[in-house]
Amino acid sequence: MPKKILQGVVVSDVNDKTIVVNVERRFKHPLVQKIIRRSKKYHAHDEKNEYKVGDQVNIEECRPISKKKTWRVIGVVS
Repeated sequence: MPKKILQGVVVSDVNDKTIVVNVERRFKHPLVQKIIRRSKKYHAHDEKNEYKVGDQVNIEECRPISKKKTWRVIGVVS
């Protein structure tokens, strides 16, 4: 089964080897037929502390690294 890959913006890099990524999704409301935006924050593993706030990154799911971290950073979106 392939791993999920999400794209989002780094909103926090305060923790050691961890970044917080805000992922936004868009969908059409079934009744109103209007485009709605929903966002969720994911904690992702950043081994070298190389990503900073504002970077657009791809993350993929992985084994649990800690209580909240089950995602790993793949790289920056060009």
